[in-house]
Amino acid sequence: MPLLSLPLDHLRSRTSLKWRTYAPDVLPMWVAEMDVALHPAVAAAVGEALTRGDTGYPHGTAYAEAFAAMAATRWAWELDTAAQARRAGDVMNSILAVLEASTDPGDAVVINPPVYPPFRQVVSGYRRRITEAPLAASGRLDLTTLEAAFAGPDRPRAYLLCSPHNPTGVVHTAAELAAVMELAARYDVQVVVDEIHAPLVDPGTTFVPLLTVPGGERAVSVTSAGKTWNLAAFKAGLIIAGTEATPLLQKLPPLAQQSTGHLANLAHTAALVSAQDWVDELMVEVAANKRLLATELATRVPGVRYEPQPGTYLAWLDCTDLGLAAPARHFLESGRVAFSPGANFASGHRQWVRVNLACAPELVVEGVRRMAGSLSEGWACPDHHEECV
Repeated sequence: MPLLSLPLDHLRSRTSLKWRTYAPDVLPMWVAEMDVALHPAVAAAVGEALTRGDTGYPHGTAYAEAFAAMAATRWAWELDTAAQARRAGDVMNSILAVLEASTDPGDAVVINPPVYPPFRQVVSGYRRRITEAPLAASGRLDLTTLEAAFAGPDRPRAYLLCSPHNPTGVVHTAAELAAVMELAARYDVQVVVDEIHAPLVDPGTTFVPLLTVPGGERAVSVTSAGKTWNLAAFKAGLIIAGTEATPLLQKLPPLAQQSTGHLANLAHTAALVSAQDWVDELMVEVAANKRLLATELATRVPGVRYEPQPGTYLAWLDCTDLGLAAPARHFLESGRVAFSPGANFASGHRQWVRVNLACAPELVVEGVRRMAGSLSEGWACPDHHEECV
């Protein structure tokens, strides 16, 4: 049975953000939650802990060791977990901790819009300044723009890299990453990379951990099993320093390692140890959904431009040619389908939307059907709201 095949009525019984933000008639295809069942190994680990009342504080290095085993198998990345890895909470709090250790209030930090909205929040919300180095029109890193940002009058102290990139789904190449690290060394910029989507790449695509490329020994990676195995409810993660960046681990804020939950630690470790094949199966289904979305859009909404990318389960759609003032709002109000607004990722991408494809193929088709219907005269929304006509 496909992993992405849970019935819609079952999904609507969930009480998480994805399923409770909008009215019941809205098809939610926005926030990065997956429509999957909990992996049996994870359910067993958490269930057994609850049965024995094992609900205290986290202990040990099993999580880091399980991650290192995956890294060695998937990416030929050998880690000294004792020296390089520290337990942490979710990725954004980990990024905050590393920025606190490597920059001072008032320092500039580079980001690549369009990018995951909390990148902007974690910089500006904690008294650092944002320097933008926008992606190229292709969605890839623009190294010329990045160098200009590093060399510019702001003289940034740090650079937040998203790899694979959210929302575009681009998977950076080894050459691109090595070039980033060469620039960072030249301009003395600390690179912090969010690699939470690392295992979520299409079949045949190679993800390259930043710390494995030349110069990567000076970078810091933050990661978590939470995204890959749909475990956002269980806050846990890792901060991993390159071999020359380990002194930063001693400078982390005192409570940086206190935000991991014991049950989260158990859940993530179980996923890393027992659910590697599950990820590969999932990404076969996600890749099929990307192809399906491209076909459905070309047939039903040809004014939307979509170039499938091999990373993540997210799709980045350019709706400019539709001539809508606010595409995400239009599709929500007139089509009763919820996407993430492009303006959340960059002010210059108001005509874009991000779509979550970690769902059954039938829901991909239905989502596009609602998009198309909302653009047609006399459209009647699925639940017959007069305002949707």
